[in-house]
Amino acid sequence: MIAFWISAALLIALALALVLPALLKSKSSNDAAADGVADGAAQANLSVLRSQLTQLDADFAAGTINADQLALAKSEIERRALEEESTPEGRVAPAKSKRTAWTLGLSIPLVALVIYGFLGNIQAVDPANLQAKVEADSNPTPEQLEAMVSAFAARLEAMPASEAADPKAWEMLARSYAAMQKFPEANKAYKRAVELNPGNAQMFADYADVAAMLQGQSLAGQPTRLFERALAIDPNNLKALALAGSAAFEKKDFSTAAEYWRKAQSLAPPGSEFAKGLGNSVEEARIALTNGGASPPADKSAAVASPTATPSAASIQGVVSLSPALKGKVAPDDTVFIFARAAQGPRMPLAILKHKASELPLTFTLDDSTAMADELKLSKFELVVVSARVSKSSNALPQSGDLVGQSAPVKAGGSPLKLTIDSVQP
Repeated sequence: MIAFWISAALLIALALALVLPALLKSKSSNDAAADGVADGAAQANLSVLRSQLTQLDADFAAGTINADQLALAKSEIERRALEEESTPEGRVAPAKSKRTAWTLGLSIPLVALVIYGFLGNIQAVDPANLQAKVEADSNPTPEQLEAMVSAFAARLEAMPASEAADPKAWEMLARSYAAMQKFPEANKAYKRAVELNPGNAQMFADYADVAAMLQGQSLAGQPTRLFERALAIDPNNLKALALAGSAAFEKKDFSTAAEYWRKAQSLAPPGSEFAKGLGNSVEEARIALTNGGASPPADKSAAVASPTATPSAASIQGVVSLSPALKGKVAPDDTVFIFARAAQGPRMPLAILKHKASELPLTFTLDDSTAMADELKLSKFELVVVSARVSKSSNALPQSGDLVGQSAPVKAGGSPLKLTIDSVQP
């Protein structure tokens, strides 16, 4: 704040230094010049009057005018001559005065300060307010994020076909919608993206994931066709292999499921959470085969048990439960969102899962599989905050009355979390 006033004072001083010298020119230059102009004008006028007197005498001698007319005309010319010699109004006034210069020099900054007092916002230069504005700009609210994604979608839709043929833009839009749990919109955007770039295996795998969410996390039908297309392009695509294993497991083809998961495990980074999760899934398939094809009890910590739970090199595992005090506020069909955000950085979720409240308490794994973009992945941030929210409207954006719980900042790959939903969204 002090720096602002110092800067303002310096700018005012600079302005006065530029203006006042021009207003305070000495009498010897401005006023003397003005006097000279006035004297010259007076002499010219007197010369004209003398010529008029000479002409009057000539007219009288020629008989053009009589004596009375001559006397009247000379009287008028003599009066005008006296005015030229003695009347102050006959001179040009000095161009400027010191009083005017100082009045203008002081009144201009004062008027500027008064106007700023009415129209300006002095709090805008407060460092605390500036910092708050920067943080607000870099941490948009969910409503602002939704508005930004909607505006981005509208621009893409409005572009001519030749300009809108950017598969990266459509892929980014699809990932944004998927992270916001807007799966119909994400499905539409992925469809356009793969039309523009039919050789991108990862895009087909992500498209299959979204298509599965539209039919209750089932991989039958279109999702299967999509991840098969991904594997035809790239037989080593990790997400497509994991989805293929999940689809086979879903059909109780445990041998095929184990085969896909083993291949994926061999390609995953050794010792990573991705590889560990795949190992757990292979073991689950082996147990099912040992039991004569009977599926073992669902292990909600298995990272590839559903298409949205595919693990990655960085993941966060834990258990989320509901506080006993809030159990009366939750219906079995309410939606539970579990998501991770950067502790310092963008507010966009880095990973997100969706479950039914009837599954609480539930075990979860968050990883890079639901990242909106390469720069917004769980593995790219050192500390994240994990939150859980129960929504009656199934809306991914927070609303008043939602039940919420949140962890302290944690590192990906650390010890399992115990997250409790214990408060109400104001």
